[in-house]
Amino acid sequence: MKKLIQGIVDFRKNLTEESRTLFAELALGQKPDTLFIACSDSRVVPNLFASTNPGDLFVLRNIGNLVPPSTCPDHDNSASAVIEFAIFSLNVSDIIVCGHSECGAMIALAQGVDTLCCPHVQTWLKHGEESLNKAKNGVMLNPALTLHNQISQINVVQQMEHIKSYPFIRERLEQKKLRVHGWWFDIAHADVYCYEAAQNQFVLIDEAEAKLILDRSSST
Repeated sequence: MKKLIQGIVDFRKNLTEESRTLFAELALGQKPDTLFIACSDSRVVPNLFASTNPGDLFVLRNIGNLVPPSTCPDHDNSASAVIEFAIFSLNVSDIIVCGHSECGAMIALAQGVDTLCCPHVQTWLKHGEESLNKAKNGVMLNPALTLHNQISQINVVQQMEHIKSYPFIRERLEQKKLRVHGWWFDIAHADVYCYEAAQNQFVLIDEAEAKLILDRSSST
């Protein structure tokens, strides 16, 4: 708590005129172009590794960066509400699902959620069971990774499919008004990877990959 309070004092003291102008503009409304779905893990800070400013990202964070499929009859509506708002109110053009290495949710899936003493977490993690089952059945995007990190990468792709299960998402994808991406953050090396469907693997976002992604985006 001490660090947070001191941080607020430092923020006020060091705020530049440029930043004050930015916040004054943001007070009039937000116009992010991307919905960023990430894990609640404190080590994952999208604005840091993507070098974004306030107002750039509309963020959904939860344990395991999970998205209940639209066909799930008893799913938590909060994630669906964020997606709806991002599409219909903010008209975002991109959705990014970002998983990460050493994810506690993926470790719990690998070890068995019945070992947890948190019933709400157990219930929530059912949205990651498809990813676990795929890993158990031999699906691998990177065999060099530990099991929980393999599940984590598979889970990013699985949650992308969950997002696409929403009819209004499918409609925008078909109209080429929306793109859905999968990212994976390697905490130990501070590297971000992008899922390339053609290769069925995550590729490091270096300058060459960044150009490929941007060229692809500009052509749609």
